[in-house]
Amino acid sequence: MPKSIKIYIFILVLILIGIITIDANKPKPVNWNPSYSVKDKIPFGLFVFNQEIDSLFKNQKIQRFGVTPYEFFDDKYSYEDSTYTTNGNVLYIDGASNLDDESVQELLYFVSHGNTVFMSATHFPAKLRDTLQFEYAYNNIYSDSLYLSVNKNNEFSYLKGTDNVYFSQFDSTKTEIIGHQRTKKSDAVANFIKIPHVNGYFYLHTQPVAFTNYYLLKKQNYKYTEQVLSYIEDDTIFWYLEGTRDQIKNKMGYIFSQPSLNWAWKIGIISLIVFLFFNAKRKQRIIPIVEPIKNTTVDFTKTIGNLYYQEKNHQDIINKKIKFFLEKIRNEYYIDTFDLNETFVNRLHQKTGKNKTEIDTIVQLIKKYRNQLESSENDLVTFNKALEKLNL
Repeated sequence: MPKSIKIYIFILVLILIGIITIDANKPKPVNWNPSYSVKDKIPFGLFVFNQEIDSLFKNQKIQRFGVTPYEFFDDKYSYEDSTYTTNGNVLYIDGASNLDDESVQELLYFVSHGNTVFMSATHFPAKLRDTLQFEYAYNNIYSDSLYLSVNKNNEFSYLKGTDNVYFSQFDSTKTEIIGHQRTKKSDAVANFIKIPHVNGYFYLHTQPVAFTNYYLLKKQNYKYTEQVLSYIEDDTIFWYLEGTRDQIKNKMGYIFSQPSLNWAWKIGIISLIVFLFFNAKRKQRIIPIVEPIKNTTVDFTKTIGNLYYQEKNHQDIINKKIKFFLEKIRNEYYIDTFDLNETFVNRLHQKTGKNKTEIDTIVQLIKKYRNQLESSENDLVTFNKALEKLNL
């Protein structure tokens, strides 16, 4: 293992030990973010409510479901006689309602068959507002200091985590106001209403924090929750938990809510980034040794030369040597070879630095052999030695 990697691992282990030591001695901060999840024991989770709901509705069956209301109730609808195969109350508690239009329409249709929907949220779907003809508003002044009551009975203080959301518009001829809320410096406004729809009713409530762990365990606030829920009719309760979204939120939320897991997650990400950084350089494979292709030009030349030699055509060989010699001078030294005179000898001598006498000897031999029709083997040897001696 490379020394740099060992140092990196050692530093990483030291950092990890330091973080764990610091984290172990640090008090766990309270998570005040609202989750409205039945699995969360944080202040604004629904863990306690989920544990106590059976005692709140002693004689009623509680059925929890996580699919959308459309998927859940559409399976319970008989298209043959246009009725539902079940009856009861739908319970829905969350911060911002994420109901899609199909689910809202299904709830409206379920209520029209004589059933009830209880919805406690800080936001309500537009389709539901348009159909039931109501609107809600938000006042951020003193939003953390609310006093809630049912039918103007005893008030219960909610001084943390609340939103001053209330019903600002509704049809007063058919809407019943059940509950109110106020701040220290404002009049009471409606936060709990009952709206009829065909043969059933919608109970709408704007303070879902009333059902959270913090307020169910705080003083006498649980009594307010009991008063609100007492309006739900004595029948089966279908509790919509938004299962899929809640599960996803809890898987990552649980990791981030636990300091040790949270730090492990962060260290894992940082380690991955550092690892990628140090290993970003391209690692080249070992290049195999490739033997260079053998140059067979010399062998080929020797073979061709032997063929010419065996034919004993010495004059032809001399002519080819003359041709190659003069072509080399033209290509490499840029000297005209048309007229092999004294000027040619001087220019070749100047450009090559070769002995002038040797150059002149070559020139004389070229002139001689050009004019011959036949040459002997001795002539070929003499001319070849002269070329080798000049060595251009």
